[in-house]
Amino acid sequence: MRQIIKLLISVAILAAVFSSGLAAAHGKVSLESDICMRNISGSMVHLSTYQPQHDPEAEYCTEIPKEGETLWVLDLVDQALRDMPIVIKIVRGSGQALSDTIATLYSNSHSDGIIKGEFNLDGGEYTLFVTGEGVPPLQYEYPLRIQMTDYKEAFFSAIPYIIAFLLIALFTDKLLKRRQIQH
Repeated sequence: MRQIIKLLISVAILAAVFSSGLAAAHGKVSLESDICMRNISGSMVHLSTYQPQHDPEAEYCTEIPKEGETLWVLDLVDQALRDMPIVIKIVRGSGQALSDTIATLYSNSHSDGIIKGEFNLDGGEYTLFVTGEGVPPLQYEYPLRIQMTDYKEAFFSAIPYIIAFLLIALFTDKLLKRRQIQH
């Protein structure tokens, strides 16, 4: 009986350790480690996207769960960027497969460091380019994935649960075999 209790405690500890990383949210990290932050020559920008019609409290970056209306906010962290014209362009495709320009926004007045807007995109891959028209120009790039399943991320987030299930199955099997031997 002691071994069973030790076993269950071990499984619970393993499940807690492996699943603790899943609770980290986008909004709870430092600027330097935020995946939505881009830094070129010491000038930083931060992108946040929202779909309040689906989840009013969720904040996304480049993985947007549903197609349709998406609000975006670009934070110009550094003063140098706030003083120069900014061009924001959304292009269909990513990497070498860029094609149609979906939307272009020119912003000359953003002294508060915030530029916001919205886009309505179908599912697929897009790239959002942010260009600070200074000398030299600064270009930031955000690959956007709209309503696309990231199977790699889904697989890695399921691993702790698969391990816990396999451990429970293994220990249950050993326990049942042990009882058969005793009877």
